[in-house]
Amino acid sequence: SLFSRKTKEQAVFAPNSSSQENAHPPRVLRSDDLFHSFTNSPIPEIRQRAAFIRQHAYCPHPDHRATSGSSDVPPSKHVDFECPDCGIPVYCSEQHWAEDYEAHLQICDTLRQINEDDHDLRSGRFFPEFEYAGPQMEEAIVNMTNWDTFLYTREFEAINDDRSMRQVTRLLTYPLTIGSILHELSPYNIRKGGRLTAEGLKSLSALRYTLHPPKTGGGVGIEGLRPEAPPVRIFILGARAESSLPRNVWVQLAHLFPRGKFHLIFIGPESMANRDDEFPLPPRTASNPFGAVIEDRVWPSMKISTIVDYYHTLHKTGHFYPYDPYFDCFVMFHPGLGHPASSHEWAETVPLLLETKAPIIVTGYTQLDMERDIAWVDKTCRGEFDMLMDPGENIFRSQRWDLNDLDPQDISCGNWGVWAFRGKRYVHV
Repeated sequence: SLFSRKTKEQAVFAPNSSSQENAHPPRVLRSDDLFHSFTNSPIPEIRQRAAFIRQHAYCPHPDHRATSGSSDVPPSKHVDFECPDCGIPVYCSEQHWAEDYEAHLQICDTLRQINEDDHDLRSGRFFPEFEYAGPQMEEAIVNMTNWDTFLYTREFEAINDDRSMRQVTRLLTYPLTIGSILHELSPYNIRKGGRLTAEGLKSLSALRYTLHPPKTGGGVGIEGLRPEAPPVRIFILGARAESSLPRNVWVQLAHLFPRGKFHLIFIGPESMANRDDEFPLPPRTASNPFGAVIEDRVWPSMKISTIVDYYHTLHKTGHFYPYDPYFDCFVMFHPGLGHPASSHEWAETVPLLLETKAPIIVTGYTQLDMERDIAWVDKTCRGEFDMLMDPGENIFRSQRWDLNDLDPQDISCGNWGVWAFRGKRYVHV
């Protein structure tokens, strides 16, 4: 279905765990009282969301679909009837809901889960799952087989509840998707089923070498001074909600690489979304030509910059030049490369990314979303790129499902799939 990428990011992510202890919001809902219809929800934001859905989403009943040669199809109507089982407006009338009930059953349970998760997030309860683990001892090995082994070996507080697991993975999927690919103990490898291609092994080995430097015997005194590699720059393009994640979420990426250093650079016209308290943006000056919002004390080994502009505009100025495959990586979270509503925004950017020869990691909401992006890149840049990582389900995808407010039939989860490519570097004979 055609959907606006922006609406996917409208929902609030989660309370910032660092402020929970001081805030103590009043408890609104008990854990056994999370199911409410969107329209009659005790949470004002969810009632507003119901009104938005009623205003913009259309009834999916077959009666509204045009068939070839027919001219008497009833016009599409906005949804108005809430399914009593999932509590979300899904059809224009109770009659259409009943007639199409078998089709609705396929997603009804998932919609109910989305409903309860949304109410849980705003219930006012304390969220122990958002209290993240601290720095990792170098001697302690992280197991990235799946979410459970990762959280256990990183010594997170035990999460025994499925709902809490869904809430925490919805945030951590962003740093962990990147970290799980760049780490030397990555579950993605060259072995059968590991999804890395031969070219992918070459590219990622370079980055992994930089992020896992050999011990040099350096110390704090003058005699302990040693030359250090510059930070690895991770350009997150088309940044939207991920740029407003609580910073302790992104610091989890730094904890995975105790001797690595990062500079995260969020780039995109929507990269300051949900950060209204930080406006106005810094002025554009000789020392800060693009008015970047710079956070250089996020963590001793991590700096974050946010630039509200298109990447191709920055690229053409040479601002980030030179690019080095040992120190640079591009990431695009559900960019909609092949989506009719957004592909034109990427037409100028992707060829410039290929010029850098740096790895480009891309995620998708669904299998269809991911395949559509790959088809677009193949059509637009055929013969100009190498696949680094075969497309497939992301081990560290969000386990929480999300609802598209423009089409309640369209459900997806953050970073469901992941793949990677890069500008072609070698002439294959």
